[in-house]
Amino acid sequence: MIEHIVLFKFSDETTQAQKEEGARRLQHLIHELPGILDIQAGQNYSTRAKGYSMALTVRFRSQADHEHYTPSPEHQAVVSYLKEAGLVDTLAVDFEIPDPE
Repeated sequence: MIEHIVLFKFSDETTQAQKEEGARRLQHLIHELPGILDIQAGQNYSTRAKGYSMALTVRFRSQADHEHYTPSPEHQAVVSYLKEAGLVDTLAVDFEIPDPE
């Protein structure tokens, strides 16, 4: 299983409504792309995030499913929306979760 974590930083002009719409669009990808086991997106409420105001976690069945997700037209459409809304930086981490023995 693969865990994909992304933090998003937006410009000061990005509205809360735009961020919430971005999170909604990201979460909807579970209905559009195969291989997504779970997807969560939401707004940060803590003061420890160094300017990153939204986060995404996606759990995939396999690395192949993750590799299909990133360049997919569905995912790229959401990325385009986020950029139009004022996305200025992202930080992503991907790791494999070992099968329990």
